[in-house]
Amino acid sequence: MKIYLDNAATSALSDSMKEYLISLLDYYGNPSSLHSTAEKPKQIISESRQSVAEFINTDIKNIYFTPSGSASNTLAIRGLYLKHNCTILYSPIAHKSVLNCVKSLKNAYPLKVDGKGFIEFNDLKEWLDTHNVNPFVIIDFANSEIGTIQNVKNLVDLIHFYNGKVYLDCTGSVTQIPMDMKSIEADMAGFSGHKLGGLKGCGVLYKKADIELEPLIYGSQELGLIGGTENFLGIASLGKAVKDYDYSSISPFNRDYLYDYITNNIPDSYLVGASIECGNRLPHNLYMCFCGVEGQSLMILLDMNGIQVSTGSACNSGSLSASAALSAIGMKEQDIHSCIRFTFSGQETKEELDYVCDKLKQCVADLRSLNAE
Repeated sequence: MKIYLDNAATSALSDSMKEYLISLLDYYGNPSSLHSTAEKPKQIISESRQSVAEFINTDIKNIYFTPSGSASNTLAIRGLYLKHNCTILYSPIAHKSVLNCVKSLKNAYPLKVDGKGFIEFNDLKEWLDTHNVNPFVIIDFANSEIGTIQNVKNLVDLIHFYNGKVYLDCTGSVTQIPMDMKSIEADMAGFSGHKLGGLKGCGVLYKKADIELEPLIYGSQELGLIGGTENFLGIASLGKAVKDYDYSSISPFNRDYLYDYITNNIPDSYLVGASIECGNRLPHNLYMCFCGVEGQSLMILLDMNGIQVSTGSACNSGSLSASAALSAIGMKEQDIHSCIRFTFSGQETKEELDYVCDKLKQCVADLRSLNAE
């Protein structure tokens, strides 16, 4: 039995997506060309842009295609900073692409978060009260590692009250929380297409029309912000993915099933991030600490039993250093490397969940027994 519980890292291509992509393989024309071979690719890119705009409730003129979610983050952050030399405030539990980007810039300051990963609203308000700047604030809508969903609307309204600009990294949340940009009113936002069932190598930047950015890659495509021949197949797959996406199927049931089993059957384990009950946790995210167990060893042992999980963000998988998110929320040093992230598709069967429960209990017990010797 093979059970994939690492959906936050990437998602599988559906059969209908595969068939659709195969149907496009003969359309090889460069979308920027002026002759007839370019017409179909150009048309499909335009249709995909419209589909994405409808998916996040905005106008088509606000949608830009990028090479990835990380590229969207970088374009928004560096692009605004280089254009306006602004003061940056950022979430310390943000994606690695955000954290590494702000490290390369001056006037960038981390926000405070509590032990569950929530941005400290009053601390941010105090900072804005005492600094006479128009800040640029970078927030992850939800942290894909520990599952905490920020109180986004309250934060955006506060920042706008002080004439600041807001960028929302939505790659970790877009699969489970609709992006209604007319309601949220963030100035910019980004996400990655392969999390939604599209091909890897395509992301989206939403940008209000009055926001000016320095280009990420110089050229003529995407109104000069992202140069280079368009990733036609990636963009086409994203357009189909958002048209087919169904938020009504999102449910915390499978997450809660596994959580209840762990709570009742695997001692010395605890949930990391926002509580199950608070409603501010991604419904498909379960991030657990198994005290006394090395997380990477548990991940490998589960994989040997046909269960794919992770120890956190795939972008940190090659590093043995402590997770920035876990350090920022003040997690105990001895527990930081004892965590496993389960991220669900929602399509798991009871048989599969019971198999995971059984093997997880066995693997944790085996590792603890080895450590005790």
